[in-house]
Amino acid sequence: MENLVIIRNFSKTPLTIQSRQESLSEFSQKSIKSSISFAKNPVPKTIDSHLDSLCKNGSLTDAVTVLDSVAQQGSKVTPRTYMNLLQSCIDTNSINLGRKIHARISVVQEKSPVIETKLVSMYAKCGYLRDARKVFDEMSERNLFTWSAMIGACCREKRWREVVELYYMMMEDNVLPDGFLLPKILQAVGNCGDGKTGELLHSFVVRCGMGSFPRVNNSVLAVYSKCGKLSLARRFFESMDERDIVAWNAMMSGYCFKGEIEEAHRLFDAMCEEGIEPGLVTWNILIAGYNQKGQCDVAMNLMKKMVSFGVRPDVVAWTAMISGFAQNNRNGQSLDLYKEMILAGVEPNGVTITSALSAVASLKVLNMGLEVHSLAIKMGFVNDVLVGNSLIDMYSKCGQLGAAQLVFDLMSEKDLYTWNSMIGGYCQAGYCGKAYVLFTKMQKSQVQPNVVTWNTMISGYIQSGDEDQAMDLFHRMEKEGEIKRDTASWNSLIAGFLQIRKKDKALGIFRQMQSSCISPNPVTILSMLPACANLVALKKVKEIHGFVLRRNLVSVLSISNSLIDTYAKSGKIGYSRAIFDRILSKDFITVNSMITGYVLHGCSDSALGLLDQMRELGLKPNRGTLVNIILAHSLAGMVDEGRQLFSSMTEDFEIIPASEHYAAMVDLYGRSGRLQDAIELIDSMSIKPQSSVWSALLTACRNHGNSALAIRAREMLLDLEPWNSSNHQSILQSYAMHGKYEDAPKVKKNENRNEVQKPKGQSWIEVNNTVHSFVAGDQSTSYSDLFSWVERVSTEARVHDLHCGCCIEEEEEEEKEEIVGIHSEKLALAFAIIRSPSAPQSIRIVKNLRTCADCHRMAKYISAKHGCEIYLSDSNFFHHFKSGSCSCGDYW
Repeated sequence: MENLVIIRNFSKTPLTIQSRQESLSEFSQKSIKSSISFAKNPVPKTIDSHLDSLCKNGSLTDAVTVLDSVAQQGSKVTPRTYMNLLQSCIDTNSINLGRKIHARISVVQEKSPVIETKLVSMYAKCGYLRDARKVFDEMSERNLFTWSAMIGACCREKRWREVVELYYMMMEDNVLPDGFLLPKILQAVGNCGDGKTGELLHSFVVRCGMGSFPRVNNSVLAVYSKCGKLSLARRFFESMDERDIVAWNAMMSGYCFKGEIEEAHRLFDAMCEEGIEPGLVTWNILIAGYNQKGQCDVAMNLMKKMVSFGVRPDVVAWTAMISGFAQNNRNGQSLDLYKEMILAGVEPNGVTITSALSAVASLKVLNMGLEVHSLAIKMGFVNDVLVGNSLIDMYSKCGQLGAAQLVFDLMSEKDLYTWNSMIGGYCQAGYCGKAYVLFTKMQKSQVQPNVVTWNTMISGYIQSGDEDQAMDLFHRMEKEGEIKRDTASWNSLIAGFLQIRKKDKALGIFRQMQSSCISPNPVTILSMLPACANLVALKKVKEIHGFVLRRNLVSVLSISNSLIDTYAKSGKIGYSRAIFDRILSKDFITVNSMITGYVLHGCSDSALGLLDQMRELGLKPNRGTLVNIILAHSLAGMVDEGRQLFSSMTEDFEIIPASEHYAAMVDLYGRSGRLQDAIELIDSMSIKPQSSVWSALLTACRNHGNSALAIRAREMLLDLEPWNSSNHQSILQSYAMHGKYEDAPKVKKNENRNEVQKPKGQSWIEVNNTVHSFVAGDQSTSYSDLFSWVERVSTEARVHDLHCGCCIEEEEEEEKEEIVGIHSEKLALAFAIIRSPSAPQSIRIVKNLRTCADCHRMAKYISAKHGCEIYLSDSNFFHHFKSGSCSCGDYW
């Protein structure tokens, strides 16, 4: 045996295996002597026979009375009679009578290890392992049978670690396991994942000559497989003289456990070639293995093949399939399989019910959940803690918190997950008060809150906007709860602050987290980056990127993908491309993020070039890819190519055009001035046009001066988005321009009914590491120098631009400057030029509304005059002004 050494020296005594026959002989002789020796007052044979008769009739209460009578007479009963009484207690599961008989052990002629071993068995088999262990520990002499009884009892209760401890105690007691006990010990070692003890036991097997025992060999093999020592397992497997189906199953199970499902399948084929027919367990191992790898379709085909071999799938096979589909987010198919299993007459077990409820919770199909719950009640699974927990989760996610609470209240046994599920259900629904009441009860119960409980409460409060209570809990958890905060605790605060749009506080928590020596994980980074994906947060993005580089998290593909997207939206498309080029293993999200970035920046050629690279990588374009490629064709003026791609979507990519694809096509036609083609496409749509389609048409009408068609687009947008103030504003302007005064009151009435709020134009800009905000019409005296500058430069821009004035210039989201005052982006531009300590190389502005033509013209002029790049992100487009031109091509 290579590399196998004894890792513990138990005794200097040479190893000798005592057979069960020898052990039995030694202690039987003592028992026989005690039986035939006459005590001071031997029990009459009639009493002994009477007790035996009572045992056979199940009259154990009367037997206890007889024992009391025997004790009063000073007589004794034989060990055989006493053990018969204990066996009757085992057969009838009468622990109370067993305790009474144990209390009267003094009536036995001679107390021996055989009797005490029977007591251990009685307590263990009646389900009272602690009492069994107490008797065991108090024994002065323990033989192989005693150890076997105690170890067997622990195995039945799946107390694997205790079995391993008992094994070491047994060896120190110079009692060696035999071929019957050793497989139980090996099973425990495998389930504990204790590879070192497994190697020790293998060495013991070889030294003691048990290598010819098939059951022992299979157990050794199972240990190596479960402990992940596949090279040792394979070598041992290949050296076995006899390999039965149990050995093959153990080897396949090991490969499946390590995720090497292909090797497991090769073994399966090799086993079949050797003429060993796969059994039910074999099929189940492979089916479970493929499901765990996410290859549910392969597993499904295996189950069908299993039937063709004449093996009927049992509940384990069905459950593996149902669970596999549910865990891989194919919940509809999971529930279909569950129904099919019921129709096939296969009774579900608790795991089946739990898996089905998980799928129900994900899909929020309450009626199906009620059916599963009903079956769980009929089959007696409602007392199963796992089933109860799944029911609470299902009802909570289906919005039935009353039903969830009822299940919670009826559960006789509640574990940590039970409490956390109920508290989480209330928090997710926004009932933090009720969650807190339950949280307080939990603190007073036997099950104490853990870090997940505290994190759930923190997350619930901050997402509902109560940041004070959230912060209070965050600080209390280490003081009162004595629970150390983990990464998820900090992530809960960060995600909560981001959700309530307090990015600066989220970034502050992010910095505090690092100073507290808590390392942010990928979840932290993936929460922070999208929140910083705007023009005025570039420095924050760089700060996060620096942390990613220091912690080598750039190798996490999802983080690199997010960085590509975030830098593009922050105006640094070059940084995005640099990250893209360094990624060795790209997925379709990587390429899509880069294509989206190029389209955002108006770089149509680069975007189209990536489509070819995507094909070279063997990546299939998805819905999002095709939207951006059509938009890239639009930017490039390649109408025919874009139309060809749209027409071939279903045939070439198996993608049915959705509203976003139609919107991209309207943009394609509209940018080239083919408004008739655009409206014909809209009228021929098989689905109802969404607001994105009409917005694309409106942009085309605004740029090409088709006011009549613009009114139709505005009316459709008003119908789809009655809450959007810009729709009300612009359509009223359109009606006024075209003399349709009779329609204006309807719009105003609708506006009042929907309580439409008209937002003021607002812009943000970062100068000297501080974000400044400007509102349209701001009359602050501190900005007096800005007003005169804006007026002068606006006049210069109009004179410079020979093409000033748009056919329907009045139809803007924001009211004219004559009404509301100077627009906010002009103030931001003036601030950047005047207040910056040096001439700015680049200016970055974010605006909440669509920028008007006059502001757009002024930005182009400033970029040319001052030689700077201006990035302006409005509600409609991403503008990059450079040398007097804009990336939008004056189409937005």
